Amino acid sequence: MTNSTYTVTGMTCGHCARSVEEGIRGLDGVTGVAVDLGTGAVTVRSTAALSADDVRGAVEEAGYRLT
Repeated sequence: MTNSTYTVTGMTCGHCARSVEEGIRGLDGVTGVAVDLGTGAVTVRSTAALSADDVRGAVEEAGYRLT
């Protein structure tokens, strides 16, 4: 298992956090996602290291920005 933490900007509510979480959960190998709305931190647990580009794509697809 691998844990990675990213910072996402633009989230302002629970719906925003759920959208990001659902987008990242759709990536292959992701087994868990935890979003801290206050800090913008998104921790992703996966079976192997994820490509930052894949995570960025999932976040942007949800309408937010990975910084």
